[in-house]
Amino acid sequence: MKPFLDMQLGDRIVTLMAALVLVLQIAMVTQRWIVVHIRIFAAQSLFLAMIAATIAWFNHAPHIYAAAALTVVVKVILVPILFERLVVRMKIHEEIEPIVNVPISVVISGGLTLVGYVVAESFYRPEMPGLGHNALAVAISLFLIGFFNMINRRKALTQVLALLSLENGLFLAAISLTYGMPLIVELGIFFDVLVAAMVLGILVYRIRETFESMDVSRLRRLRG
Repeated sequence: MKPFLDMQLGDRIVTLMAALVLVLQIAMVTQRWIVVHIRIFAAQSLFLAMIAATIAWFNHAPHIYAAAALTVVVKVILVPILFERLVVRMKIHEEIEPIVNVPISVVISGGLTLVGYVVAESFYRPEMPGLGHNALAVAISLFLIGFFNMINRRKALTQVLALLSLENGLFLAAISLTYGMPLIVELGIFFDVLVAAMVLGILVYRIRETFESMDVSRLRRLRG
């Protein structure tokens, strides 16, 4: 009976933290202050690391601890520090008006969350119990909302943050469905994320220096 109770506790912990991750994803859609946006992303990544550690603990999968630690180092510490320094250097702290206004964006995010739960329901198998059976639905919702936020924003830096939050959805799906990937694969993925964040940060800075704005719509002037 004790292992069953332990799994129930683990399921509740993962479900609660997955719900908080989803709330933070929707909060990114409503946020206009770039530094706050960065810190919300860091908090979301911290909860993802906690989900990974919880799954590792209750499933006796020590290799997932490495994924949790890498998430903290790369997404909670390094990437936010890099982006906050970029914001300070460029002296642009507030996002311009998104393509779709905030109330409608929240409604769209709610609709995408519903789609995520509908799609995830087809993958749920009661005969295959696991921790946080809603985690896959949240992962799909993170992916969809992140993609919407990426195309809805005008500033390059917030688009990069939306892309990274989209990647958080893929990470959550991987650890909730397969309980992690081989360590060498996880190391490669996190290295790619760190390098991509650095490259995109440099690109954002160059856009700001060239056009005196991070508004990517100004790139249209490059067309012949």
